[in-house]
Amino acid sequence: MLIRSRRSRVLPHRSIVLALFVAAATLAGACGGGQSSTPVETPNPKLTQSPFDRTPDNKVVDLITLRNTHGIELTVLTYGGVIKTLRTPDRAGVLDDIVLGFDDLASYAAKSPYFGCLIGRYGNRIAKGRFTLDGAPYTLATNNDANHLHGGNKGWDKAVWAFETFNNASGTGVVLTHTSPDGDEGYPGTVKAKVTYTLTDRDQLIVDYEATTDKATVINLTQHSYFNLAGGKAADILGHELMLNAAQYTPVDETLIPTGEIAPVEGTPFDFRTATAIGARINDKNEQLMRGKGYDHNWVLSRTGAGLSDAARVYEPTSGRTLTIGTTEPGIQFYSGNFLDGTLTGKAGRVYPQRSGFCLETQHYPDSPNHANFPSTVLRPGETYKTQTVFSFGVK
Repeated sequence: MLIRSRRSRVLPHRSIVLALFVAAATLAGACGGGQSSTPVETPNPKLTQSPFDRTPDNKVVDLITLRNTHGIELTVLTYGGVIKTLRTPDRAGVLDDIVLGFDDLASYAAKSPYFGCLIGRYGNRIAKGRFTLDGAPYTLATNNDANHLHGGNKGWDKAVWAFETFNNASGTGVVLTHTSPDGDEGYPGTVKAKVTYTLTDRDQLIVDYEATTDKATVINLTQHSYFNLAGGKAADILGHELMLNAAQYTPVDETLIPTGEIAPVEGTPFDFRTATAIGARINDKNEQLMRGKGYDHNWVLSRTGAGLSDAARVYEPTSGRTLTIGTTEPGIQFYSGNFLDGTLTGKAGRVYPQRSGFCLETQHYPDSPNHANFPSTVLRPGETYKTQTVFSFGVK
């Protein structure tokens, strides 16, 4: 949901002070603006930072590594806020990377299907790249056939975000900030966005989103990691058991734009209210499944008020890994990696065939600006956009 307030919440963080010549120095985090040129060495095992590469226009892209006391390790690129790797233990305690991605920056820039990135200004699709706000029409890029997808030709997934790292009682993390100017990809208003990744010793990744604008606009931020809980050598995600806390979903037309209907999942392949293998019904002769070549739909979460609410649970039987997602958002997009086709070679030379990863994108509904019956995604001056999603990792 959009939570509006008159004052922005101040995120807890501390600047990192690197004092190699003082033996008793306490290193609690690291500061930067995405422009460092030499590695930052720190004895803190929970947090490291180093330059990763440069963009074609010579902007430095940094790699931030976050670790918790149980060995979970997360690496984040300041390019697109990409979660590059996420290593968690299986039931035997063996760590493996559970997200899809690339080893090099050039691949993320040239051919990534949004692996691991932050999506903005508007996650998911807007029909024909058009909407009207306060009586004024706006035209966006149409980068997904006739429709607008994930912020356009150069969405926030392609921006180099400024950053500041922290290590405190809440956990270890990084605050990413980005300013999107008025007219960016056709959207109105200058938007200042802040996204915080916090890795906790409770084996949670907390993602906090915040934004303000100087002109009425629409906004819908999400995180677009592709998961495979079986690890880096797994062929597909069809054996993963998925539970979605949703009794309804939003059917789509032939171009994957919501029709405006909010339909029950009862009696359909979209009913994941009890844990079901992703592959159990994915090839059913169902019109909605055939339109998306599998699952690529928004589920309407069964919320019981404001605040965090259960959204999804995933269990991978061979590794024992589990993923639980809670969110303040009203919806979640489940995408079963239908458009992966084996042409992408990712980390460590791994080829990504169809359905080798899945996405669970917490969000407002797709095409909300064109459907008055959907929760509003409008943000106005003086208001603050705030949402939170929590990914919890475990085994059974």
